[in-house]
Amino acid sequence: MSSMQEMVYAKRPAWLTFVAVVLFAEGFLRIISAIYYFADSARINPFLENGAFSTHLFLWGLWDLGIAAIAFLAGYSVLQGNEFGRIIGYLWAILVIIESFLIISWSPWFGAASLVIAGLVIYGLAATQDWRETEISPTGTPMSPP
Repeated sequence: MSSMQEMVYAKRPAWLTFVAVVLFAEGFLRIISAIYYFADSARINPFLENGAFSTHLFLWGLWDLGIAAIAFLAGYSVLQGNEFGRIIGYLWAILVIIESFLIISWSPWFGAASLVIAGLVIYGLAATQDWRETEISPTGTPMSPP
């Protein structure tokens, strides 16, 4: 047998890969946003005083770091095929939807884009709920675990 025939791979649905990529991208963007908050940057939205944390930029930075941590944890776990990643992914999407509704009147494009992204993550997780990672041989037959 050649090494090509011994190769074992898993077929992950494209929606799960999309969800993981979105979560990682959102995590990186939230870290950059948190750095701006911690630095009291002038690039921060001037309408922030009407938000949930008022003008306390440190709290906004902690919020963004929390969202980033949840996004990274969910993305990594979804790529591993764990059910825990799905639960954390749903939690992340719910938090982002709540945040989107809180800021949509002050930043409509960002709020609407966040709503759409969170909705796509929920759809991607829900559409692939029956999928479990199994090893498949190159011929396409499932292999039993050792």
